[in-house]
Amino acid sequence: MESHTIRQSVISLLSGREMDARELSQELGLKEKELYEHLVHVERTVAASRGRFVITPSQCLLCGYVFEDRRRLTRPGRCPQCRRSKLQNPSFRILS
Repeated sequence: MESHTIRQSVISLLSGREMDARELSQELGLKEKELYEHLVHVERTVAASRGRFVITPSQCLLCGYVFEDRRRLTRPGRCPQCRRSKLQNPSFRILS
């Protein structure tokens, strides 16, 4: 039986499809906060192996504002345009 580290499991899951942090955390049995710490390292690992870590940014579900310039991987607290907090989570995918 093969055992993978958490980060190897994240890379494996994201290589197959696009997922957000909630889906990943449920799949791996981790807290979202803990998962975000691993995602930072996964992003570096993928870049070092000539892959692409693609982030689909968060978007406000009420006014449509897209958080394109956000550097952090976590979900923003609220929309800077309408000041509401009904936001779609960012999603992640790995392309080889």
